Amino acid sequence: MGSGSNRKAAQLWFLIGGLFVSCTLLAGLSVLQVYVCDMGLGQPAPLGPLVRQEAKDWYSLALVSVGVLWFAGRNRLETKPTAYWVAIHFVGAAFFAGIYALLTSWLVAGERSVMHPGQILTFSYLIKNYWLHYVVVYLVMYWLVVYAHLGCQYYLRYQEREVETAQLQRELVEARLEALRMQLNPHFLFNTLHAISGLIHDSPETADRVIARLSELLRLSLDQTKPQEVPLCEELAFLDHYLEIEQTRFAERLQIEKQISPETQQALVPYLILQPLVENAIRHGIEPREDLGLLRICASRNDGRLELSVRDNGNGLSGNEEPTSQHGIGLSNTRSRLGHLYGKNFRLELVSAEGGGLEARIEIPFHTRRNGIGH
Repeated sequence: MGSGSNRKAAQLWFLIGGLFVSCTLLAGLSVLQVYVCDMGLGQPAPLGPLVRQEAKDWYSLALVSVGVLWFAGRNRLETKPTAYWVAIHFVGAAFFAGIYALLTSWLVAGERSVMHPGQILTFSYLIKNYWLHYVVVYLVMYWLVVYAHLGCQYYLRYQEREVETAQLQRELVEARLEALRMQLNPHFLFNTLHAISGLIHDSPETADRVIARLSELLRLSLDQTKPQEVPLCEELAFLDHYLEIEQTRFAERLQIEKQISPETQQALVPYLILQPLVENAIRHGIEPREDLGLLRICASRNDGRLELSVRDNGNGLSGNEEPTSQHGIGLSNTRSRLGHLYGKNFRLELVSAEGGGLEARIEIPFHTRRNGIGH
C-alpha cells in the first residue's frame, strides 16, 4: 500500500513539475514571438514589461492547473459513469477558466501595456477586453491537463498490473518448485526404509546407524527455509549424509570418488539436485553388481557454465534401450525443476560412459548470486 501511495505521489509531482517546465518554455516562446514580430514592424516591445506579463500569464496558468490535477484526481473516469465524468469536467473547465481569467488579470494589473507603452493596464480593463481570450485558452489547457492526468493514471495501473502479474507468476513457479522438491522426500524415504527393513534382522547395529543418519538427512531435506538454489559445497555436504547411508548398506562394495573443481564450490545449484542422480546410479548401476561398484561425482566450470556429472560402472544401457527409460520420479522431477529455474538454458542427459556404466550430466549457467526464483 505504501509503495502504491509513493508511486501516486511521485506521479503527481512529475505532472506538476512538467506543468511548470512547459509553461516556462511557452512563456519564453511567447516573449520571443511578440518581440520578433514587433521588431519586424519597427516598434520593438519593451522587453521588461513583456517578460513580466508573459511570465505572470503562463505561471498563473500552471498554478491553476495544479488545482485541475487535484480535481481530476477526485473525479476519475474509472470511478464514475462516462456521461457524469464528462459533465462534471465541463463544469470544472468553466470554473477553472474563470479562476484563471481573474488570477491573470489581477497579476498583470499595474503593468505597462506592451501594445500601448503609455497605458497602465487595470484589472477592469483586462477583464473587459481579455476575458474571452483567457477563457478560450484555459478551456484548451484544462482538457490537456485532464487527459495528461488520465494517461498517467492508466500508465500507473498498467505498471501495477505488470508487477502483480510477475509476482503471481513467480509465486506459481515457487509453489511448483516446492512441490517438486517435496516429492523427493517420500520417494527417498521409501527406498531407505526398504533398505533398513533388510538390515534389521541381519545387522541390527547397522540398521540403527542407518536410522540415525536418515533422521539427520530428513531434517535437512524438510528444512523449509532452504532457498531453491544453494552453493555447491552445501549440496555436496547434504549428499555426504546420503552417501553415508548407502555406504553403510553396501559396505566395501561401494567406492566413491569426487572430482570437484575448487572454483565451483560457491556456484549455486538447485537444492537436492544431485541426490536423485546418485540414487539412480546406485539403484540401477551399482546395486545389481556383485563386485565393486564405483560412483564418481564431478563438477567443473566451462565457458560460463557449471557442468555436473554422476557416473557409475554398472551395465549401462543395452543396445536398444533409450536413455530416458530409466527416468523414474527422481530424474523426471529433476528435469522439471531445472526447466522452472532456467527455462531452456540447461541440459540434462543420460549417456553411456566410456569403459562401461552410465553417466548423468547436468549443465546450467554458472552464477554465485541468487537472482532467480525462490530466493
